[in-house]
Amino acid sequence: MAIKLKEIANKEERLVAGHRFCAGCAEPILTRQILNAIDDPVVLSCATSCMEIATSIYPYSSWRVPWIHSAFENASSTIAGAEAMYRSLVRQGKIEDRGLKFIAFGGDGATYDIGLQWISGCFERGHKMMYVCFDNEAYMNTGIQRSSATPLGAHTTTSPAGTVIPGKQQWRKPLTEIFAAHHIPYVAQASPSRWRDLMNKAQKGVAADGPAFLNVIAPCPRGWRHEPEEAIELAKLAVETCYWPLYEVENGQWKLNFKPREKKPIIVWLERQGRFRHLFQPQFRHVIDEIQAKVDEEWERLLERCGEA
Repeated sequence: MAIKLKEIANKEERLVAGHRFCAGCAEPILTRQILNAIDDPVVLSCATSCMEIATSIYPYSSWRVPWIHSAFENASSTIAGAEAMYRSLVRQGKIEDRGLKFIAFGGDGATYDIGLQWISGCFERGHKMMYVCFDNEAYMNTGIQRSSATPLGAHTTTSPAGTVIPGKQQWRKPLTEIFAAHHIPYVAQASPSRWRDLMNKAQKGVAADGPAFLNVIAPCPRGWRHEPEEAIELAKLAVETCYWPLYEVENGQWKLNFKPREKKPIIVWLERQGRFRHLFQPQFRHVIDEIQAKVDEEWERLLERCGEA
């Protein structure tokens, strides 16, 4: 279905104003983009996260749709249980099939780390659900601790940069590739800076005949140490430097969704974020070269997979 701005503008918002997200947070933008792309009724589950805290401070809720908060690790299992119950009741003729779509939201901590085995199990069992990861690259809700999504060289409270150690010492986990290896119907990476691409991918995800996974970069002003108004620009730079390439794997077929005319150097993305400030000291400049080399290596491998080399 084509994405038309006039139609989106006239839709009733499913995430309403009055939430407690930080100024400049990408998560409410992404949530609105995804939900506005889906015309069908939805049921959501949400891992413990900034999203859960910001949208459900008792006794208020920012949701106009059925929304379930369970534990940090099992948002996927929760929504899979709801999906299985729904399918069973429809098969038994006890309820009418209203075309419900089942979606789980989680941050990178709940997705890359704590909830990985639960999500993997849901995908292996074939539940018709979409899992969306809002990847802000650390445990932002609990104090900006490093996750396995945190970039090499980033300063966090549990990977602090000092005089010897240049922040996080490991490369991020290739989670999108890991879930593509599950051979589920649909897997994709997206960015709020290219909203039409993101919304198209959300539509494909909920329409898939089985599990779908959507990994979306979500700049965090507090954790990334950037100004609130820079979130979308930083998401755009992540794509244009090929640090966060946009691609999809649909029924096993890899497809590149955006190829920059001129691939920007990673330094233009790093220099805008305070979490990488220490890398510009003489003793740590080599880490920038290491990051660039790894980004180049992953980009070339992706081009080959997508038949773009």
